[in-house]
Amino acid sequence: MTIVTAQMSVSLDGFYTGPRAAKEVSGWMRGPEAPGFFRVTRWAVDAAAWRERQGFAGGEQSIDSQIVEETFAAAGAYVMGRRMFDAGEVPWGDEPPFHAPVFVVTHHPREVLERQGGTSFTFVTEGLERAVELARDAAGGKDVAVAGGGELLRQVLAAGLLDQLDLHIAPVLLGDGQRLFDAGLGLAADEGIELVPTRVVESPGVTHIRYTVTGRSKLVLDDRGASGDLVGPAQEQRSAR
Repeated sequence: MTIVTAQMSVSLDGFYTGPRAAKEVSGWMRGPEAPGFFRVTRWAVDAAAWRERQGFAGGEQSIDSQIVEETFAAAGAYVMGRRMFDAGEVPWGDEPPFHAPVFVVTHHPREVLERQGGTSFTFVTEGLERAVELARDAAGGKDVAVAGGGELLRQVLAAGLLDQLDLHIAPVLLGDGQRLFDAGLGLAADEGIELVPTRVVESPGVTHIRYTVTGRSKLVLDDRGASGDLVGPAQEQRSAR
């Protein structure tokens, strides 16, 4: 069954890159975002499976590499934001690492871009839901993976379209940067998005946590021990005597 998944590497204080640079992304590698980004994704860059997918030699054979390999194998299609595409189009080269159809959410129409290795980029101007729908159709029964960036992931989560979230938490505090979860989720003061952890894998450089996303729900006010207005089981038993 096709589900919509997302992967994101974050620092312990919740940032997935350093502070956002100007809108021009051509100099992204020299800007303030890159150092934080490469720190939280170091575990993946060092993994043999990631390096092989990028066409590089070497890398570590580890549980981290197994998780990278598993992630690529599960995805039948991708959804991506335009800013991430603009930053990656040149570095990815003629054979991007996706090896599957990629649907780019954008306001700027463009012809389908075919690349080697089975990757194609389709530019979707009809909105996020349409991009996810097209990706589902193209996934061939495998997963639809939200490839990023963080802003798009928040939109997918806020829209109730995400089924599974894998967070890769690096043991570092960045102090500032682009925070993955913020007010952009559009939650009211009495709302939350509930997730159920289904897998935790630890390695020296990162902790991998998989969540099933169960969706929005109302938060329940519980002031026991504060005002005493709520009656707990022990109080009910004493009152019944």
